[in-house]
Formats: sequence, structure tokens, C-alpha cells
Amino acid sequence: MERADAARNRARILEAAALLFAERSPQDVTMDDIAKKAGVGRGTLYRRYPDRASIAVALLDEHERALQERLLRGEPPLGPGAPPAERLAAFYAAMVRLLEDHSHLVLGSEVGRSRFETGAYGFWRAHVRALLVAAGTPGRDALVDVLLAPLAPEVYDYQRTVLGLTTEQITRALTRLTAVLDG
Repeated sequence: MERADAARNRARILEAAALLFAERSPQDVTMDDIAKKAGVGRGTLYRRYPDRASIAVALLDEHERALQERLLRGEPPLGPGAPPAERLAAFYAAMVRLLEDHSHLVLGSEVGRSRFETGAYGFWRAHVRALLVAAGTPGRDALVDVLLAPLAPEVYDYQRTVLGLTTEQITRALTRLTAVLDG
């Protein structure tokens, strides 16, 4: 069980990090910035969180769990009961919403190869693979990461900030990828 003072420090750290990540790019926030904003020592910060990514992962956890719950037990087409292609399209739309609402956190937690090591990515991977299996799609093991690649936070950020694409344009483009499940 977490001590009361440790729980307070954890909450202060996460609140401070959320504010800093919302103000500027997570890559521009240092661990010292977070410790100062939270009013805790560096040792306190580093005991619980070894780096910015681990803080961003903690902040994202609640949002990702809610989406995971909807994938497992929600209404179709996001939840069970819809054809695989419709579920994949609904998953893409939900992920675009997650990226749009929390891109500053995702960018701080899923950078480069570290994206593949998060529990959430493992869940998304298992979900997409299950949809490919349900659709009887050949070559599914090679396709799983290909279908998830457009959801990489740096790709999404580039599309939104540099290319100026809307969430609707991105969702429509991703939905075209679901044709791979139809044959």
C-alpha cells in the first residue's frame, strides 16, 4: 500500500507534469522543471519516475484504459459484435480522438522504439491482430504494425501541424486502410 505522503507526491508530480506538458512540448520539459513545479526534490521524482516518458505514460494510462474497456466491452462497432473492418475503422477513429486530445502526452511517452514497449501498444497490437485473424487476412503478422504505423504520435503530429490535415481527413484516410480486412 502506498504511503499517504508518497501518494501526495505522486499526485503533485503528475499534476505538475500535466500542466508543463500542456504548456510546451514534452521534449522541452526537463525532469528538473517537473520537480520544481511539483515542489518535490529530484530524488523523490526519480524514485518513482526515471524519465519524462514514464511520467507521460502514467498520465496517459487512464485515457488508454478507458479506450481499452470500450474495445473489450463497448457497443459495436468499437466494441465486439461488428465486422472486423468496421471495428478497425472505429478503432482508428477512437485513436485519432485520443491522439488529438492527448497528443502532448503521447509524444512524451511514445518516442521512436519506446512506443513498442508500452503496455498500451501491446494491447492495440493484440486488438488489430485479432481483427485480422477474425477477417481471415493472410500475412496478418506482417500487417499488424503496418496498420498501426499511421497512429505513431510523430506521424499524427506531422499530419496535423505541418500538413494541416483535419482529424476528419486523417480518420477518412485511415478508414481506407480497413479494406485490407475485406479481402
